[in-house]
This record gives sequence, structure tokens and C-alpha cells, in this order.
Amino acid sequence: MAKVLVAATSFARSSKEPLEVLRQEKIQIDINKRGRPFKESELLEIIEDYDGVIVGVDPFTEAVIERGKRLKVIAKHGVGVDNIDIKTATKKGIYVTITPGANEQAVADHTFALILALVRKIHLADPLTREGKWPRLIGMEVWGKKLGVVGLGRIGKNVVKRAKGFNMQIYACDPVVDKAFCERYKVKIVDLETIFKESDIITLHAPLTKSTRHLVNEKMLGLMKDSALLINTARGGLVDEEALFKALEEKKIGGAALDCFSKEPPDENFSLFKLDNVIVTPHIASYTREANRNMGIMAARSVIDALSGRIPENVVNQELVNLKPPEQNKI
Repeated sequence: MAKVLVAATSFARSSKEPLEVLRQEKIQIDINKRGRPFKESELLEIIEDYDGVIVGVDPFTEAVIERGKRLKVIAKHGVGVDNIDIKTATKKGIYVTITPGANEQAVADHTFALILALVRKIHLADPLTREGKWPRLIGMEVWGKKLGVVGLGRIGKNVVKRAKGFNMQIYACDPVVDKAFCERYKVKIVDLETIFKESDIITLHAPLTKSTRHLVNEKMLGLMKDSALLINTARGGLVDEEALFKALEEKKIGGAALDCFSKEPPDENFSLFKLDNVIVTPHIASYTREANRNMGIMAARSVIDALSGRIPENVVNQELVNLKPPEQNKI
């Protein structure tokens, strides 16, 4: 019987249907009950026992993958794969899959929730009002503002669609330009520096790679208007958090709303937690009932396909797709 590790703590949280998809195939399932991602040392102790894994932000490093002698598939419960050593997985013939589209509406919704909360200072007004105070906090309108979208993939496009309902002017940058989409939604494609100079609100939707790490750094923050806001629902590593803290503390920019961090969870004394012009959420942008169900089912089906000898959908390491798939394996 094939054995699968469910490392992702959010797998099947809102619906048991993804678990049932696996159980129907007589797969033995071990679920992470730690309430947090695995540490590398913990994975090294157990990974040899598994044929497949459904992973969240757990560190699937070269060492972990090398030790997973039986592994045939690493199915990401989401789309970001910066925590997975793709090169080593490919060398070992292990499929790495993602769940594109499953959470795009949820993350786009959360992005706008953060924008609206930040511009109207809801994070400050709520606790003060509960204390019996009556703060008359001055906010900023979103209507007609300039929105800079860094990364115009599935999520970025859905943010654009929402922004048009607020009559926003949209600036975007992405290595691959969808001209038809940009024409339809009146998106102006510009370079990164222009986005940071011109935008009232900047939202990040780029993957974390070597070239995008600390994409938002002291130089870029220095280009922003002193009233401009930064939103990050993508990956914490996109932002130089020390530079962001300095810019916020010195009021060089207006504020920031962050759903992700370079270290998760951050330490209690994390510098950005001390600032009142920052909103933070615990990497929950994709946490809706609908997205959780969709991601779970997609990840489960990827595991089943790989363990049955079929090529899964949404394979990241496409090199393996060109190879002859393994013989029909008996889950």
C-alpha cells in the first residue's frame, strides 16, 4: 500500500473531500498534527517511509529529497515552490506539482481586504472604539487612485479586475505580457521603477526566485510617495523587511499590509509588529473554504496520478513530462 505524508497543515481543513479522494484509492495517509510546518530535521527522520507528500511551506531541501528514496511526487498545496528544491527533485525523477487557479479569487479578495483596511485605518479604529473611545481617524479614498501590480499572473489579474470597480488607474509589470488582458482592462505596462514612483498603492504578486528576492529594497522604497502603501500577499522574501521597517518608521511611506514574512511565523519581537502603520495577517490570503477544498482536491489527484504511473497535471519540473512515465504502478 502506498504511503502519503500530508505535511500541509491546511489540507482538508474546510472540507474532508480531499481526504476522501485519497482514501478511495486505499492510500495510507499520515497527517501532520503539529499545528505548524515540519522542520527539516523532522522531515529527515521520517521521509524515507513515504511514496508521496502534500506539502505546504515545509522545507523540502536537497537533503530531505535525497533521503526520500521512495518519493514519486511532491504535491504543493498552493502555487509557491520556493520551499522545494526543484533541481534535486527533477534529478531524482520526482514530480513537483502545484494547484494553479485554486486560490486566485481568495488571494485577490484578501489583497483588497488589506488595501481597504489599511487606507481606512480599521486596524486602529476597531480596538480604540471597543475601549470606549471615539477616534475620528482620517483615511484615504481608493476610488481613482493609481494601483501598481507587480506580477500579472492569475492572482494579479484578479486584483486588476477588482481594482477596475474602484475606477483605479492600473500600472503593472511582468516578464510575460498578456496584451489582450491589458487592453481590455486598460492596464499600462511599465517598468518596476515607474510602478514605485507613480503608484499610490503597490501590491506584490510575483513568485520568489533568486532574481526577485528583496525586489522591494531600500532603493525601491525610496522611490515611493510618502503617502504610498505596500501590500504583500505573495512571499515574504520579496521584501527587505529591515528596509521596510526603516521606511515605515521614518514615515517615508504611508503604510504596509503584509500576509507573508521571510520567517514564518515571525518572532514576537519582530520589528514590524511595533508599528501602527502596518497591518499583519498570518499567511491566510488563500484560506477560504472554497480555495481550501479546490487546492486539496487538486493536490490529492496529483498524488494519485503519480502513484498510479500517470503524469500529473500542473507539473512544475516539465523536464520529467517529456520522459516516458513509469509503468502503471499499483497504488
